[in-house]
Amino acid sequence: MKTMKKSLKMMCLLAALILGVAGCGGNAAKDDKKAAAPQKKELVVGTAPSFAPFEFPSEEADKPTGFDMELIEAIGKKMGYEKVTIKGMGFDALIPAMNAGNIDVIISGMSITDARKKQVLFTDPYYESGLMVIVKKDNNEIKSFDDLKGKRIGVQLGTTGAQEAEKIEGAKVTNFDTSDLACIELKNGNVDAVISDLPVLQYFLKQKGSSYAKAVGTPKKGDFYGIAAPKDKKDLVDGMNKALKELKDSGEYKKIYTKWFGEMK
Repeated sequence: MKTMKKSLKMMCLLAALILGVAGCGGNAAKDDKKAAAPQKKELVVGTAPSFAPFEFPSEEADKPTGFDMELIEAIGKKMGYEKVTIKGMGFDALIPAMNAGNIDVIISGMSITDARKKQVLFTDPYYESGLMVIVKKDNNEIKSFDDLKGKRIGVQLGTTGAQEAEKIEGAKVTNFDTSDLACIELKNGNVDAVISDLPVLQYFLKQKGSSYAKAVGTPKKGDFYGIAAPKDKKDLVDGMNKALKELKDSGEYKKIYTKWFGEMK
């Protein structure tokens, strides 16, 4: 009788241990599942909202509009983020802000350059751009990039246009916070020419600038824009590349592109 009671007691103890282990396993599975879930629901994006038609202030909303803005919204949604928050700042402040952890990524018509690759990771290119020169309509002296030697040139601070201007022999280069400000100084006669991104100056001329300015020479093509992320966020870049490819495959990228630039060539 004592032996049966002892065996029964041992069986109950063993059963309790088994249940305990199973219970711990269940909790571990729940913990693993929780850890695997997205920890961040919001994608915080930095941009310089003075680069139409890529990013510029909207008259109807409290956040910027433009091609880049619609594209990053679509990418964020495709990646599963519940919210995409846009933070505006000066172009030259974007990379420092991201590397300080104030924003997650940058989309701001940012050209992929070797110098920037030393500071950030880039996605695959999402737009091919180039550089363009505009002058006042009555200027018949400047006809191409070659005629800019010794001239007063307006550029946007921190851009590839600014870098190109600095290479021109004898040029007096003035940096402005935005491309629009450089164009205003052209109108006022304080600079002889403006160098900026091809689609930006094309949009400027189409909207209002052709009343006093014109494009000259042949644009320099082969400038590619990418979305920037911190150096240690390769997984984030991989996710954006995957989302960008899916948007292109589905035709959604083409739809956004056509809205801002017309039919794709």
